[in-house]
Order: sequence, then structure tokens, then C-alpha cells
Amino acid sequence: MLTKLYAQAQSFLASREGVTAIEYAVIAAAIAGVVFAVFSGTGDGSLQDTLETALENVGTAVNTATGGE
Repeated sequence: MLTKLYAQAQSFLASREGVTAIEYAVIAAAIAGVVFAVFSGTGDGSLQDTLETALENVGTAVNTATGGE
């Protein structure tokens, strides 16, 4: 049974589909890491706080430039 599982794993890794699946898994893990880094920050100085402040500043500048509130 273990030999059959090993043979199937080797076949999966040797095929193009196996390589592509592994590449997609690596890309998905990288994207998940970036999303986690952006949105998991708490307190001052986190990337999320910085982005929120930047967007608020842009919104204020647009409102000032257009005569809005």
C-alpha cells in the first residue's frame, strides 16, 4: 500500500499537471502571506493603518479641491 502511494506521488510530481499544481499552491501561499501581512497589523505603524491614513488624506484633498465638505 505504501509503495503504491509512493508511486502515485512520484507520478504526480513527474507530470506537468503536478508541477503546475505545485506552482499554483506556491503562488496561493505567497498571496495569502501578503494579504495576512497587510491586514493583520494592529496599532500604529501597521501597513493597514498607513493605507487607511493615505486614503483619508486623498479623500480630504479631493474634497478640498472640489469645494466639498
